[in-house]
Amino acid sequence: MGAVDRSEAEIFKEKGNACYVKKDYSEALSYYTKAIDACPSNSSYYGNRAATLMMLGRFREALEDSQQAVRLDTLFMKGHLREGKCHLSLGNAMAANRCFQKVLELEPTNAQALLERKNAAAVLEYEKMAEFGFEKRDFRKVVYCMDRALDFAVACHRFRILKAECLALLGRYPDAQSVVSDILRMDSTNADALYVRGLCLYYEDCIDKAVQFFIQALRMAPDHKKAHSACRNAKALKAKKEEGNSAFKARDYEAAYKIYTDALTIDPNNIKTNAKVYCNRATAGAKLSKLAQAIEDCCSAIKLDESYIKAYLRRAQCYMDMEQYEEAVRDYDKVYHTENTKEHKQLLKHAQLALKKSKRKDYYKVLGVSKDATEDEIKKAYRKRALMHHPDRHSGSSAEVRKEEEQKFKEVGEAFTVLSDPKKKSRYDCGHELDNSGTGMGDFDANNIFKTFFGGPGNFSFETTSGPGNYYFQFS
Repeated sequence: MGAVDRSEAEIFKEKGNACYVKKDYSEALSYYTKAIDACPSNSSYYGNRAATLMMLGRFREALEDSQQAVRLDTLFMKGHLREGKCHLSLGNAMAANRCFQKVLELEPTNAQALLERKNAAAVLEYEKMAEFGFEKRDFRKVVYCMDRALDFAVACHRFRILKAECLALLGRYPDAQSVVSDILRMDSTNADALYVRGLCLYYEDCIDKAVQFFIQALRMAPDHKKAHSACRNAKALKAKKEEGNSAFKARDYEAAYKIYTDALTIDPNNIKTNAKVYCNRATAGAKLSKLAQAIEDCCSAIKLDESYIKAYLRRAQCYMDMEQYEEAVRDYDKVYHTENTKEHKQLLKHAQLALKKSKRKDYYKVLGVSKDATEDEIKKAYRKRALMHHPDRHSGSSAEVRKEEEQKFKEVGEAFTVLSDPKKKSRYDCGHELDNSGTGMGDFDANNIFKTFFGGPGNFSFETTSGPGNYYFQFS
């Protein structure tokens, strides 16, 4: 190479240095490249271009230039330092440590090499802690370690992907997707990033899209074990869920219940899909009158996904069916305050009314009739119960029994008074108060009702047959 070429190369280098000082790194890169083209055997040109590429965040290219620089000059300390920093930035702390050790062999007191060697040791320690944390499924610990390691290994995709995978396993899907999306913008063929992107979709119950990413990851890396396992689980979980849904639609609730149970064993880590499967099993269980189990399944679904409105609604309905109205009101109230719709408001009002009714006397139960009993059936029921509990029938019983039967006799009269009056019955059925006492009785006298129903004195009597407690009824 002639003197002219060397002189021209020096001019390019000086211009590059001037741009570098002004932080115009793109222009500096152009001049250093021209210097290398003019004189490709000069180690300092490669070293300068490596420094510029590092400032531009292009560490892989900077690594190549710094390696070329030390190949040309094995005593080039800045070249070794830059190679080490590139290795460290890319997450290869062991290779970085070897480079810094080389500098210290040339200059044992080099402060920068001593500091960078400590940084490399810290990264190695964080890697070790993260590996242990992942084995123990302490994903928060792994995220912490990777964040600390990335303070030094700023361009390490491997650390970022491990962090993203753990964020996904912690349910922080948007954060995980943000990390891998940045990587895929730079490298769309990164199999690990494709896998984690699929994992986020899989855990968000977007199974079809997730499978596409898993397949893409396997195209890039056919031996990718995690992608292969996740793809298999995703397909199996989707198939089982659909099989259970088909059985449910066919009203084969026993089969649906069993299939949903099988589905829950496929992948315990898939929180959102499993929450839906639990809720589906609760629906099948409710159809099979397994209300207690259905409530447990709804609780499991809510534990996995606290925002799962359908699980709250299903649990509330089960509570209603079991006449646990306070629990039903609590669930419907949460649903209504989460999704303020007319339908949810109506469900809440219905549960509140049922709760209100449950806290007063059930006159239908008192008479032993159904809520759609006819007027005739109500009269017959009153006749039977009034005679059964009339105080005269129990005159020979203990004071405690007489008091209990007297109270029942009074309640039977109350029930008949309300249910035999269409207006009172309508208000009672709608949950309205009948008066301030809530009974509608006011100055109610059970004996007056009895006399009115059976007629005046002399129309009937209670007479003993063979001892206390044995009676027959005589009507005139």
